[in-house]
Amino acid sequence: MTVQHTAEIIDGNAIAAKIRGGLKARVDKLVAAAGWRPTLAVIRVGEDPASIVYVGRKVRACEEAGIDSRQYVFPADVSQEEVIATVRELSAAPDVHGILVQLPLPKHIALAPVLGAISVEKDVDGFHLYNVGGLVIGDTVFPPCTPHGVMLLLDAAGVEISGKNAVVVGASNIVGKPMALMLMQREATVSICHIKTRDLAQYTILADILILAAGSPKLVVGPMVKRGAVVVDVGINRMPDGKLVGDCDFETVKERASLLTPVPGGVGPMTVTMLLANTVKSAERHFQREKGQAERIGEPEPV
Repeated sequence: MTVQHTAEIIDGNAIAAKIRGGLKARVDKLVAAAGWRPTLAVIRVGEDPASIVYVGRKVRACEEAGIDSRQYVFPADVSQEEVIATVRELSAAPDVHGILVQLPLPKHIALAPVLGAISVEKDVDGFHLYNVGGLVIGDTVFPPCTPHGVMLLLDAAGVEISGKNAVVVGASNIVGKPMALMLMQREATVSICHIKTRDLAQYTILADILILAAGSPKLVVGPMVKRGAVVVDVGINRMPDGKLVGDCDFETVKERASLLTPVPGGVGPMTVTMLLANTVKSAERHFQREKGQAERIGEPEPV
């Protein structure tokens, strides 16, 4: 008789809520000591519906954590120079501790110069060249939010990373590449798959830890997953019926994985939470410099 196996679901909402509770305590402590609140500046260009929704979620999350937020909204035809000028102005503002440029930007605005204008000390999304490059040697100021959130999910679920085979499907600068570097820092053996990878299944079937970040709905199905693997689905894809799905076929993969993140409710809440954590950390560092204090306020990591 065959015993049916079903993966344990990693609840990103619950883990994120726990972390945010700690962040709120750190914010309250900082306000009592400094007399001001951590402040996040959010820049949005155009009226992309998804961007409006995402920015709204981030603003609400800031409010819940006691973080002030400011929105700078530009029309879609704004010049690149005007956006960069605003970024530089915010980078120099002492009362702004984090800067977020909501992506994507219109095609006429080059991403690299905009991100490069953000002060490294305020790059709470972790997209600045210094922060991404710093991952290679483990000396980044702020880790990119989504990969860092994935690492905390794995830690919270008690997943052993050292010595494991980890496969990352997706090679973007925002998720895939930094994700691979973070896993390497924790002594995993890492393979990166991408759109040109032939026979994807020959890689995924070997993964003890499988990270899906390709943005392709149901790209990975049950038979492609090693029994007992940990599967973290970063993909968010909206189907024609409006339903959100990840990059794996949830129903078949859950019969083979030992741990699995849902979509929604898995990685998404952690990404926003890491943005808050980086903003609070930046504000704490600003207070230390402002007062010339050597001691830290709060812990450097949210968990």
